[in-house]
Amino acid sequence: MTETDLRATARTEAGTGGSGPDPDPADGTGTGAGPDARTDKSMTAREVVSRLSSGMTIGIGGWGSRRKPMALVRELLRSDVTDLTVVSYGGPDVGLLAAAGRIRKLVAAFVTLDSIPLEPHFRAARQRGAFELMELDEAMLMWGLHAAANRLPFLPVRAGIGSDVMRVNPVLRTVTSPYADGEEFVAMPALRMDAALVHMNRADRFGNGQYLGPDPYFDDLFCEAADTAYVSCERLVDTAELTEKAAPQTLLVKRHYVTGVVETPNGAHFTSCAPDHPRDEAFQRAYATAAADPAAWAEFGDRFLPAHGDEKSYQATVRTWHEEQQ
Repeated sequence: MTETDLRATARTEAGTGGSGPDPDPADGTGTGAGPDARTDKSMTAREVVSRLSSGMTIGIGGWGSRRKPMALVRELLRSDVTDLTVVSYGGPDVGLLAAAGRIRKLVAAFVTLDSIPLEPHFRAARQRGAFELMELDEAMLMWGLHAAANRLPFLPVRAGIGSDVMRVNPVLRTVTSPYADGEEFVAMPALRMDAALVHMNRADRFGNGQYLGPDPYFDDLFCEAADTAYVSCERLVDTAELTEKAAPQTLLVKRHYVTGVVETPNGAHFTSCAPDHPRDEAFQRAYATAAADPAAWAEFGDRFLPAHGDEKSYQATVRTWHEEQQ
């Protein structure tokens, strides 16, 4: 089942097909717009991370090695924020945070680099028992986000019944339908977060976020399920430009859920951000190779992820690395 299939199934079962007018459309004419709806929310990655603190629960959008808010993750690595609970359909975001020892607990359905099945830093961290893991079925994680987005304590789901998910997560409970069917469900707890970090193709300064690729993933749910949400984007544009060449349905993230917006060109690197750029497979292979050897990883980190660096220097170093490979 694809990410889009999961979303379609969720809307069908929940009865939230999106009918009716948007209470807060991108043009600001909706009746549901809050007092800060037209506030300029643009900020820097450093300003975003300055609002985060140790011990928080942070959700990270994207899917595997696809459209991850890597510029924000890299800025987080440059800070002293640690002891995090991370909720993610995991990729190198989880890997980098695990390698740096910043994760206390991980809630995830998988941690993969897609073309490389298992994220190497995640593998190493799990093998040494570096953090607590709540490993869920993909749909269970989605329903946990739905529950949090709707401010519910849990939602009943069929996913997980009859599987080892229940065995490895003894904290999970089941509920029985109060109706004649009497069916048993997993009571999937809400995955409420202090902050969400997501990456979009485009956004305006008010917080409307647009995806232009083949799949929305669940970035909107991450934003809705969090107390604060920060959107990085490939390009910050005027609001009107968002729908000049794209359908309104591509406006995935609504501004009234967003706390801050950061323009980070190529900010998903080395993950993909279609159609703006593909995954940097060569760099991803170098990342995975370095992860297998402590000395090589130390050299990789010194070059690409120095504590004193910034996103501009990271992008320049990556360009230099590619020139060296030719």
